[in-house]
Amino acid sequence: MNIIICEDNKKDRLRLKRLLQQYETNHNLKFVITEFSSGEELCTTLSCVQNGQIIFLDINMAEMDGLKTAVQIKKQNSQIHIVLVTAFLNYALDGYKVKASRFLLKDDLEKTITECMDDLLIEIHRNKRTVVFSFVEGEKKLRIEDIIYIETYKHKNFFHTKTGVFSIYQKLDEIEMNLKEFGFLRIHKSFLVNMRYIKKISSYIMTLKDGRELSVPKARYPFVKQQYAVFKGAE
Repeated sequence: MNIIICEDNKKDRLRLKRLLQQYETNHNLKFVITEFSSGEELCTTLSCVQNGQIIFLDINMAEMDGLKTAVQIKKQNSQIHIVLVTAFLNYALDGYKVKASRFLLKDDLEKTITECMDDLLIEIHRNKRTVVFSFVEGEKKLRIEDIIYIETYKHKNFFHTKTGVFSIYQKLDEIEMNLKEFGFLRIHKSFLVNMRYIKKISSYIMTLKDGRELSVPKARYPFVKQQYAVFKGAE
């Protein structure tokens, strides 16, 4: 697992690294921990951000603070779990604005780091579920989180994923049954969408996080909005 620490105070950075290494040893895990001393440095290392699963991010850094850094990170890796770390409780509300997974106080790290990591690992494990399909291109195992949406076109269904587009001769009704429990929503007779990738729904248009727009039929619009609201509330 790739974990990032971004903290401009060397003493705090080493302390957090030590606590994570203790957790790693106690739980027989393998972490690759990468350290950064500024938000600017981190945001220029795209490969590290894109491959990271968890980032511990200090809010109070010079120049590019943790909140600004979090916004840039989410643009590069929307699935990464951001843990905001600070000495001041009054920043907690701002953490929600950048969709942080957790908010930790520096004075309480020894008490809270274990529970925080336990919760994050459960969530990461849940999101790593995979499904296998026999595509025209051959049998492939896909991670649930990598499937963006599925579209019916000329008797085939096309899986639009983060790694490519794959086609299959299988009814969308059957695919929907297999994926419904994982947060997929039928917005149209020809579209099945992974709700993790929805940015907004407005005026009968669903906008995905990559900018693509899908139309939602008027008759189905209230149902689609309601299901998405339930999904967001459960995240």
